[in-house]
Amino acid sequence: MARVIAIVVPLAIVAVLGVGGTIVLSALKPEPEKAEEARIGLNVFAEPVRSGDLQITVTAQGEVRPRREIIVAPQISGRIAYVSPDFIDGGFIKQGQLLVRVEAADYELAVVRARSGVAAAEQALAREIAEAELARQDIEDLGVTDASPLARREPQLAQAHAALDSAKAQLKDAELALERTAVYAPFSGRVWERDVDIGQVVGTGQSLGRIFANDVVEVSLPLDDEEMGRLGLPLAFAASAQQPGPVVDFSAVVGGIERHWKGEVVRTAAAVNSQTRQINVIAELQDPYGKGADDGAPMAPGLFVNAVIEGKTIPDVLIAPRASLRGDDRIFIGDRDTGKLSIKTVDLIYSDTNGAYIRSGLNEGEYAITSPIQAAFDGMNITVMERMPDGTIKTYEPKTESKAKTDETETAMRMTGAEGASE
Repeated sequence: MARVIAIVVPLAIVAVLGVGGTIVLSALKPEPEKAEEARIGLNVFAEPVRSGDLQITVTAQGEVRPRREIIVAPQISGRIAYVSPDFIDGGFIKQGQLLVRVEAADYELAVVRARSGVAAAEQALAREIAEAELARQDIEDLGVTDASPLARREPQLAQAHAALDSAKAQLKDAELALERTAVYAPFSGRVWERDVDIGQVVGTGQSLGRIFANDVVEVSLPLDDEEMGRLGLPLAFAASAQQPGPVVDFSAVVGGIERHWKGEVVRTAAAVNSQTRQINVIAELQDPYGKGADDGAPMAPGLFVNAVIEGKTIPDVLIAPRASLRGDDRIFIGDRDTGKLSIKTVDLIYSDTNGAYIRSGLNEGEYAITSPIQAAFDGMNITVMERMPDGTIKTYEPKTESKAKTDETETAMRMTGAEGASE
């Protein structure tokens, strides 16, 4: 019995110690940390929303043309006797300058004949006046009181007056034809082309060439209704001192260099184009060969130019990337801290290649998502990425709950340490 007890007691002690140790170790063992579930989020590119002033602009294209352009033509026929050396293609001309002269010999002879006719008519009238006076005296001497107008030579006197008037009109017509042998420039400008030379016989109304005034050139710019509304231009617009037209920046490549000229809108066309449903806005440039030129380069007629029409300025608007606009009035916003997507409805002014301009609906500094997203919804998990100016990509990892708590703890500790140091 004693032998059995000697064997059992040690075994019992070992068993008790083993079970107790296991219990103690289990109680003292630290609780294993729970691994956070892997977060699944779509990587998207986004850009911050910024604020600024909006300069409303509308772009268009058109061909430069002179405001005044005419065909030079004679009002009489004859042989060309003189052509001005300035009346050549590209030549500069001044108002009142003699351009072409037709041989005047025939017209000078016509003037001489007309003057002779006037002299004859004056002589006939003087004779008829004298004869009418003699007839009047004869009637008085005879005591006739009811003499006819023919006996008083009144019709003959009237015919003589009419003949003199006709002769004077013929003289004036001959002198006018003689004056028209010289063709003068009606305005200052340039010669587009010349069609005649000395010795050529021309007829009445035949083209001698084309000239245009160089004081003003204009460009017809077709705009649609939305662009007209953006500029605030009515259909029947005409610029005045009280209501000047929008400024226009013209540009074109001339001689391998991009040139710019400053003009302004002066009026709109009278009607809407029935085919394009657009209306032409007429813009002008003053003195294109002088003060209006760009470093000596004129905005010459025939040049095809690009035009940027400057409208009014709207201050303090929100500017988001053009690619972030979804439809007409929605933008996806990415919260870089929480990694959540939100869909916002905005009050859009308009958009162009430079951005989407918004009155309200966003806050400055929010990140507008530019990446395409299918089946987006509020609260969708995302990871915001931003392309930096140097070309690198910055990724904003969303803050998890434990990380947020850690950040809060570290903040609290820093505040406690600061308070202790101050004490």
